[in-house]
Amino acid sequence: MHDQPSTPATGSQAPAHLSQRRVLAVLVAGQILGGIGMGATLSLGALLAAALSGSPAWSGMAATMSTLGAAAAAVPLARLAQARGRRVSLSVGALVSAAGAVTAVSSAVAGIFPILLAGLALLGAGSAVSLQARFAAADLSTPGSRGRDLSIVLWSTTIGAVLGPNLFGPGEVLGSSLGLPPLTGAFVFSLAAQLAAAAVYLTGLRPDPLLELKRLRAAGAGDASPASKRSGFRILRTNAQARYAVAVIALSHAVMVALMSMTPVHLSSHGASISLVGFTISLHIAGMYALSPVFGWLSDRAGRHRVILLGQGLLLAALIVAGTAADSGAAVTVSLVLLGLGWSASVVSASALVSEAVEVPERPAVQGVSDLGMNAAGAAGGALAGPVLTAVGYSGLGYAAVLLVAVILAWTAAGARSGTRTHTPFDTAF
Repeated sequence: MHDQPSTPATGSQAPAHLSQRRVLAVLVAGQILGGIGMGATLSLGALLAAALSGSPAWSGMAATMSTLGAAAAAVPLARLAQARGRRVSLSVGALVSAAGAVTAVSSAVAGIFPILLAGLALLGAGSAVSLQARFAAADLSTPGSRGRDLSIVLWSTTIGAVLGPNLFGPGEVLGSSLGLPPLTGAFVFSLAAQLAAAAVYLTGLRPDPLLELKRLRAAGAGDASPASKRSGFRILRTNAQARYAVAVIALSHAVMVALMSMTPVHLSSHGASISLVGFTISLHIAGMYALSPVFGWLSDRAGRHRVILLGQGLLLAALIVAGTAADSGAAVTVSLVLLGLGWSASVVSASALVSEAVEVPERPAVQGVSDLGMNAAGAAGGALAGPVLTAVGYSGLGYAAVLLVAVILAWTAAGARSGTRTHTPFDTAF
């Protein structure tokens, strides 16, 4: 495996190091603000959907539309980053999410349910920004710190995600004072948070990490590398390493969403209290993010593929526990914690591998397709989990999801036998 940092191609290591520290600080601030914006509205979006549609059956459309919106924004934002840099791409995505908050409030004022769905889809751009920010953290990283830097930005999302739901009460007070309909006050906080995030990205990402990376590469090569005109899908067809990394992210996310989304339903049907359900999901979210810097550091030291295998092992353990002890609330909680840890190890390491597997001009295109695949797989996993749960129960769902883990384990083993995973050709200092 290619685990050791290589020698910088230019003499600009110190300036790049200083730029990277600034980039990380800006991205962390933007992620916290973006997390507040998303956390303050997604749960209320489900309640608002039920209220405007007149049926609780439509409440699930809040998460669905947000996920679809994130998927739809992934490739356009990646293309914008490729053409104009991360600064413009991330700020535009945050502004689109802010427009979604305005649209959602407008839907409640007008009492029109389809407008709410459009607003929730626009809000999903905030999730796309969050995913792209982790790749922005990797632009100026060296191979020896790429996983760590990426994971720090991923971890910072939890701060805003935890703070956001605590704004429900203040949001209702604010909304009432502004004469807004019930359940819409928190969207005002989301609007303010996304506007602030856009301002942070627009003013703070100077120099732009992706454009600075291209400049450093051009200086080291003695000429400017032309921007790639190939789409991310075309690149993946010819790059086995990138294809593998994108598949790990998508399938790991599908496994996580499928089991996590059905856990509240399963626990509630077995008499668990709302408090216990909430506690279990909180521990799951902690597993997803709290140790991500540890997995990032470990992927830098032990290698991307080894940590991917660790992540798949944790996912497999989670699914086996869910399958064999579904009637135990304690076992289900353990399963959800393992599920979060497995997701974290797999996504952090595979995201670093995505950035290392392709040349610099092609990175944004592949990263955009990766985010698209991640959101699409999550949406599919959540949509299919319900019918599977109905047909074969929670245990059967756990066993069914093992098939997705088996795909990654087999793919990893095949890569090891063929030797295709021993080297990432573009894994250089920047």
